[in-house]
Amino acid sequence: MKALIAIAALAALAALCPLSVFAECPYPTAPKAIPDGAKATLDEMMETKKAVKAYDDATSTYLDCIKKDHDDAIAGIPDLTTDKGKKSKDQIDKMEAEKHNAAVSADQTVADHFNAQVRIFKARDQKK
Repeated sequence: MKALIAIAALAALAALCPLSVFAECPYPTAPKAIPDGAKATLDEMMETKKAVKAYDDATSTYLDCIKKDHDDAIAGIPDLTTDKGKKSKDQIDKMEAEKHNAAVSADQTVADHFNAQVRIFKARDQKK
């Protein structure tokens, strides 16, 4: 009975919410921490490698999503030949570019930090 009430409540809420709420692109979450290559175990490095790869994949999914949202928004502008239409398109283009660049920059920062720790880890193992 409680499950039916919860499902009904969710259905009612979904009916009240605008469709755009469901079209949002979830921003990827970076790995919580990158281990210190000078102290990390092989297992820690391998787990982090998986987390960094998952983050990279999530970033790609996010970029695809914001591109689709961008294209949908542009398609929704009734007349791109007017000044108002051109201004709207420029604003949408700028917003998508800013989101894209921020996500790529964050992804690259995580990858660079992890790769630096991998180099330290490998150098440490070669000294043994």
